[in-house]
Amino acid sequence: MKILAVDTTGLVASAAVLTDDKLTAEYTLNYKKTHSQTLMPMIEKICADMELELETLDYIACASGPGSFTGLRIGAAAAKGLAHGLGIKIIPVPTLDALAYNLPYSEKIVVPIMDARRDQVYTAFFSTSGGKLEKLSEYMAEDINVVLDKLAGLTDSAVFLGDGVPVFKERILAYQPGHTFAPPCSAMQRAACVAALAAQRIPQAVDCDEFEILYLRKSQAEREMGL
Repeated sequence: MKILAVDTTGLVASAAVLTDDKLTAEYTLNYKKTHSQTLMPMIEKICADMELELETLDYIACASGPGSFTGLRIGAAAAKGLAHGLGIKIIPVPTLDALAYNLPYSEKIVVPIMDARRDQVYTAFFSTSGGKLEKLSEYMAEDINVVLDKLAGLTDSAVFLGDGVPVFKERILAYQPGHTFAPPCSAMQRAACVAALAAQRIPQAVDCDEFEILYLRKSQAEREMGL
């Protein structure tokens, strides 16, 4: 079984191929260019380097959000276009799930945080003890202080990752010095994690026209217009 996975929900653009239980390719870029410039060339390079024919893919896996509204739509459009053209299904994987899966077997609660601007983050709390991903809270688009208050009811020593860490690290440590942070190699979105979770969620595969983005909140333009 071959799964092509993509994640463009945050600052990072990432694409990967999982062949059965083996990660056979991954390309991740976190540098300046927009996802519309990088994603399809990434996929083309993976196909060239792997000598991969797209027609041999069984599924497309796509990080479904939350995240950047533009990034979400770029990833979704690419996944839908590929799935439609190949006649295969899409496996949606929530971005926060995939981020948390960067840190399997953690003894601490894993807290991915994505910067949602205006002191807010997209987040949820996870357990990855024993290598099994378990969601301990709802998905949230919430003020960082509210998130820290909620987390305090569960633990005084969690591990944080995601693009919200550089923004809120000092505030997190001021609130609770016992919290820790993932190393750079595990801190950001990876399509490999999207692919790995997708392989566990084959029954959740949907037709391309049924794929839905998890926004959590309205866009800034919609909020300003009162929609």
